[in-house]
Amino acid sequence: QVQLVESGGGLVQAGGSLRLSCAASGRTFNNSNLGWFRQAPGKEREFVSAISRSGGSTVYADSVQGRFTISRDNAKNTVFLQMNSLKPEDTAVYYCAASFGWATRPSDFLKVINYWGKGTLVTVSS
Repeated sequence: QVQLVESGGGLVQAGGSLRLSCAASGRTFNNSNLGWFRQAPGKEREFVSAISRSGGSTVYADSVQGRFTISRDNAKNTVFLQMNSLKPEDTAVYYCAASFGWATRPSDFLKVINYWGKGTLVTVSS
């Protein structure tokens, strides 16, 4: 069992930065691949980024590639999402997720998620 609690969301101007954190509890954290998803109002939840158990592999959605960076600290049971050059279209609720599986395509990560956090709101003003 893994429990996930996100923090770090807020209001930022376009071009600004935010760093999201996700604190996890549970003995299986280090055995879990971790990811971030987001859901904008009226839209479906979409994949943002994922990181493997060791941190050696990362995947990004095309829309955030080069602007967002995912990382994890297994000693602190925490995963991070550094978001730079934010755009109004990045506005969404961001969810942390844990999975025992992996996916070869970003669009397939949604299918392998085992645990979800409750989300943190990111609002980017123009």
